[in-house]
Amino acid sequence: MDNKSIEFLNMVYLRGPNIWAYRPIIEALVDIHDLEECPSNVIPGLYERLSAWLPTLVEHRCSIGERGGFLQRVREGTWPAHILEHVTLELQSLAGMPGGLGRARETSIRGVYKVIVRAWHEPLTRESLYVARDLVMAAIEDRPFDVAGAVERLKDLAESLSLGPSTACIVDAADDRDIPAIRLSDANLLQLGYGARQRRIWTAETSRTSAIAEGISRDKDLTRQLLQACGVPVPEGQLVHDVDEAWEVAQDIGLPVVVKPSDGNHGRGVFTCLNTREQIAAAYAVAVDEGSGVMVERFIEGDEHRLLVVGGRLVAASRGDAAMVVGDGVSTVAQLIESQLNSDPRRGRDEDHPLNVVRLDSAARMELERQNLSGDAVPERGRAVMIQRSGNVSNDVTDLVHPDVAELVSLAARVVGLDIAGIDLVARDISRPLAEQKGAVVEVNAGPGLLMHIKPAMGQPRPVGRAIIDNLFPAPEDGRIPVVGVSGSRGTAPVARLVAHLLQLTGKTVGLASADGLSFGGRQVTAADAAHWEAARRVLLNSVVEYAVLENGGRAILGEGLAYDRCQVGVVTGIDPALTWPEFHMTEPEHLVRIFRTQVDVVLPSGAAVLNADDPLTAGLAPLCDGSVIFYGLQSQGQALQAHLAAGGRAVFEHEGDLVLAEKGVEIVVADLDDASLAALRDDLASVLAALGVVWALGLAIDPVRVGLRTWAATRASISPAAV
Repeated sequence: MDNKSIEFLNMVYLRGPNIWAYRPIIEALVDIHDLEECPSNVIPGLYERLSAWLPTLVEHRCSIGERGGFLQRVREGTWPAHILEHVTLELQSLAGMPGGLGRARETSIRGVYKVIVRAWHEPLTRESLYVARDLVMAAIEDRPFDVAGAVERLKDLAESLSLGPSTACIVDAADDRDIPAIRLSDANLLQLGYGARQRRIWTAETSRTSAIAEGISRDKDLTRQLLQACGVPVPEGQLVHDVDEAWEVAQDIGLPVVVKPSDGNHGRGVFTCLNTREQIAAAYAVAVDEGSGVMVERFIEGDEHRLLVVGGRLVAASRGDAAMVVGDGVSTVAQLIESQLNSDPRRGRDEDHPLNVVRLDSAARMELERQNLSGDAVPERGRAVMIQRSGNVSNDVTDLVHPDVAELVSLAARVVGLDIAGIDLVARDISRPLAEQKGAVVEVNAGPGLLMHIKPAMGQPRPVGRAIIDNLFPAPEDGRIPVVGVSGSRGTAPVARLVAHLLQLTGKTVGLASADGLSFGGRQVTAADAAHWEAARRVLLNSVVEYAVLENGGRAILGEGLAYDRCQVGVVTGIDPALTWPEFHMTEPEHLVRIFRTQVDVVLPSGAAVLNADDPLTAGLAPLCDGSVIFYGLQSQGQALQAHLAAGGRAVFEHEGDLVLAEKGVEIVVADLDDASLAALRDDLASVLAALGVVWALGLAIDPVRVGLRTWAATRASISPAAV
């Protein structure tokens, strides 16, 4: 035994539902060579090293089904491929991607295994597999391994690939409602739903967010004028063009005032409670560089608040607290900021932290100057020092908002025209009407951050993602168009073509991806083989497609997975044991059943599987369907078909020249094949029956279907049998 190593022979990224899981996974083909003769219980110290390096492996239950189950398997004896699976999953978990499916399965080749792990992000999972391989080999060979360093690198990679928390909370809410999500870029741009029923989001902006409204919100002076005209209380203010004008306007309004950029964001360049010309001049110099203009506004006493309005309804509110330190007579202000403020674990520089790091920026230095202090000054013991008057808006106060305030911020969002708006207002007490306390709305923001609401520093998190999803997709909308998936060992392309032809007669736009090409609305885009993931995804991304008909061969399912998470109708035309895929180690009839059951597994509860009753392997898939089942067959008296009818199921078959839809003793004749104009349908009768099952499942009216069969037969009759 000279080659005790773990070698990756291949890695296949299955981007959609597959034979292993509904979610994306990586299937790694792994050769453990002579380690096949070395189960873990014969490798001295392996258990101890693994459990010491990755103590959280104790949470892996494995097949034993209880905490510590996997480590028990290691102690008793298991193989390196199985260990590789669990270590990979644990590394992903430590990187911030917890849970997920894992499997290790032998192949027919000695020492070669399939290791399957959940792929939250393909690059992360690939790297985790390689790191896991190195870690396991180090544990086997009793070599040092920098686990902490490896985990840190994986964390950095995971962070670079992950959605931001605001976008993630919306996607999670969509997942809770079974609304599909497709990431359209490396940034936070996503499509929710398929085809013509899709919506798009970019953080907290949506495809319903008006560009005009967003432009208005960026122009603070225009926003103020529009709100004031509609009766929303706003601070008096004016655009200014130089320091002299800023001072004049401040005197007219009345000191103190606020100086800020006219189109800034994130609070940059905003200075509050300014009382002198010198302060206003210093603030102007900073604000003018942060935007295209400068505004001077009346300063309003009170706390800063951020209220989130979605679809005209207040869904969350947060209050900000002033940032202060208390002198100890020894430390400088800068040191006090670090020890008393920035040491708070809730503060950080990324979106995982609800509070920002406090910096001695120009606004903070000005605040200190008012108190005759600087960053290097040492305040006496017990002296309270103001650092920031505003910011850190992260204390949930949703339940305290007065109904009048909720109505005003809803009006403000409607005036600007935003479907999702972050309304900044200042008030002493959010539980009282603004008019009683001279409070005011100071800004209306498009694309507001959601972190303060989903992870507040204090108070209850709010389901803002759900509010956004419910606004985009009012129940019972789910963003889905009818998707028809067609799979089987052979005869799938004709079924897909005929289904698309019949659906086209509804007047709706049909997207078709099959071995015969890709087409939209009957217009062929490419004649190349399109029975694969990429073409199917193009159909689902197309915003005009109202029906999607997608062919999925066995090779596509094994090598890519399905392009859709669920479908309305899933067709399996048959399972031929003679057509195997040795390159995927899928050679037995039971292997083929696992491949094509994938199509049945993803049928929606409201949908149907259309199955070939003449093929026992295919008919055997019926119990696996979450929806209903329609059998079709050339043998009208076949045992499976008749048993299905007897149980109250639906079936499509040919009987004495008639094409029949049957259910609960009722038979509807769709077409008479003795009609000369329909004779061409006999050339591929099985495909015709399958297609009829699909359109029946979709609820198409019979008369248009009859017309579609005639036009299809006419087209087939004009083509030579060889071409068909």
